[in-house]
Amino acid sequence: MSPAVTSHTIAIPQVIQIIQGVRQRGMDVDAILQRAGIAPALLDSPLSRVTQAQYAALMKVLRRVCRDELWGLCSRPVKVGSFAQVCQALVHCHTLGDALRTAFRFYHLMLQDFVPRLQVRGNTARVVMVTLRERDPLLAYAERSFCFLGYGVMSWLVSRRIPLSCVFYPPGTDMPYGTEAERLFQAPVSHAQPRMGFEFDASWLSLPIVQNPQSLQEFMAQVPKVLVVKYRHQASLSERIRRMLRRYLASEMPSLEQVSDTLAMTPQTLRRRLRDEGQGYQAIKDNLRRDAAIEYLSQPELTLADIAGRLGFSEASTFHRAFKGWTGLSPGAYRQTQLHPL
Repeated sequence: MSPAVTSHTIAIPQVIQIIQGVRQRGMDVDAILQRAGIAPALLDSPLSRVTQAQYAALMKVLRRVCRDELWGLCSRPVKVGSFAQVCQALVHCHTLGDALRTAFRFYHLMLQDFVPRLQVRGNTARVVMVTLRERDPLLAYAERSFCFLGYGVMSWLVSRRIPLSCVFYPPGTDMPYGTEAERLFQAPVSHAQPRMGFEFDASWLSLPIVQNPQSLQEFMAQVPKVLVVKYRHQASLSERIRRMLRRYLASEMPSLEQVSDTLAMTPQTLRRRLRDEGQGYQAIKDNLRRDAAIEYLSQPELTLADIAGRLGFSEASTFHRAFKGWTGLSPGAYRQTQLHPL
């Protein structure tokens, strides 16, 4: 029986980057990770993953220990409570454009190392991070996180995912193991721009704000997890295929040709549309099995043979080799780090 929901997992380089501030301050990184339910040993395996819940918990722990809403990544902390304060103002704005301008004026007073700006040219709107000092890896991740979380707030304010036409990454800001920006933003990534930011149709700026003080209370109770997961583009082709494949986890996965037939398109069209989303059919299958395996390994009542069977592997040894290829760790070692993180 497959899990009802198999959530996307978070690559360990994201964890490595978000703890740069506390590491630079000489704080006890292992203790911080353990408070978030993350085994420190995972940092030594660059292909390993953590759950969305673990990453959201880490964000909350870092916020508390640093007393900083950007987790010690900038030269001056953003006071705890700033995000809640700006959101209280945003729910009283009339349109998304008004809300963005209000938020950016607020953060212009709070941020010293970069400031967000809204640029509108014709039918195109851009949100860009203007860097005020030399960019280093800490600042680069702060800017990228501000963009991603800010994009989540934008989508929440209008209760719709805002489709992006492009995401801009300054050259040299990627980790050695790549980026998941295309999947997170569901948009192509350009490395040809000097500033971090994203672009969308300017008509979205006129959308009315549909949230209110009552819905804000529920939203704040779920932050930051709701910003990490809620407004994923469920209508994207790759997400539709992932949902379709969940019911085949314990059996043989359908071929690309079978999936294309179910979706009433040719295999060539399916491949092209997935390529446009930065995805491939084999990668979708592998990532789904990997994420489901991580989910199952957190359940101590399941043996490795049980998990192998639930993922469609005829032998535990085959599952062992596949999982090690996905994460750099054997399933037994991964389970040990998760269940006994000390």
